Amino acid sequence: MSRGDLLGGLAFLLAAAVGPLLPAWLVSLATIAFANALVVLGLIILWRAGLVPFGQALFYATGAYCVALLARYAGVRDVFLMIIAGAVSAGVIAWIIGFLLARYRDIFFAMLSLAMSMILYGVLVKTEALGSTDGFHVEAGTFLGYRPNGEMLDLALFWLVLATCAIAALLVSIYLRTLAGALATPVRDNEIRVEYLGVSVNRLIHIKLVISGILAGIGGALAALVVEHVDPSMAYWTTSGGFVFVTILAGSGSVAGAFVASLVFELVRSIAVNLLPGTWQLILGSVLLLTILFVPEGLSSVWQRFRRQEKAL
Repeated sequence: MSRGDLLGGLAFLLAAAVGPLLPAWLVSLATIAFANALVVLGLIILWRAGLVPFGQALFYATGAYCVALLARYAGVRDVFLMIIAGAVSAGVIAWIIGFLLARYRDIFFAMLSLAMSMILYGVLVKTEALGSTDGFHVEAGTFLGYRPNGEMLDLALFWLVLATCAIAALLVSIYLRTLAGALATPVRDNEIRVEYLGVSVNRLIHIKLVISGILAGIGGALAALVVEHVDPSMAYWTTSGGFVFVTILAGSGSVAGAFVASLVFELVRSIAVNLLPGTWQLILGSVLLLTILFVPEGLSSVWQRFRRQEKAL
């Protein structure tokens, strides 16, 4: 386990410890921010290989709707079973469409992933059994048979999301240090040379797609449990665009960047909506522009620069 993994674990423990001291609105905002950060974490894995999908909302919505359908039609209430089901359902879909997507690169990859997401959006809008345009309510889950209420439910979900994120961050960090994870940059720079080494680039990308799909499915499942509602907008292209926005803000340099950027994004959006309800997108656009101009490698590069300066001293 690296020093970064230990620091990340301490950061999650600290966040869990101060949770009861934070105002309810901040706990709710942080909970959804960290749930969405799992989607960004999957995008970082793909981005390192030079792939930027604009349809990650497909897996996000799959995980969310899986939770909602299990609660509504199967009577499943245990949050752990719901999260596992969301991860598996999204992973299976990622594995199936991965046979197609793994063959394409650049704008073709981005547009195909977007098309897949919009197909799901169309199905959700037109299907009454799935709630159509209004979606439907998600019943509050139980924790091994125990069902907290009120503020305790908010805190329980906050701790659940933090624990899930900590485990996911550790596993992704370990994956990025493996051969398959380390080959992402060579694939981005010159995949023909990687093929000459005897590695199937398509298979490598297929694996990355499945991993990113599972992470997005878990994020969607957690979001459904937190918001207690699902609707077709979770599969819409603007949702995918929001995840790409946060990925640019985070950068691909570190795992921690996904969580920091997602929290910053939700804070900025919340403040912008309160200050300028009609033009809050202007503030978000300005933040993205400033990030590209002054921190082109994302917020994670700030920590890396600090570490390089520390080593130089």
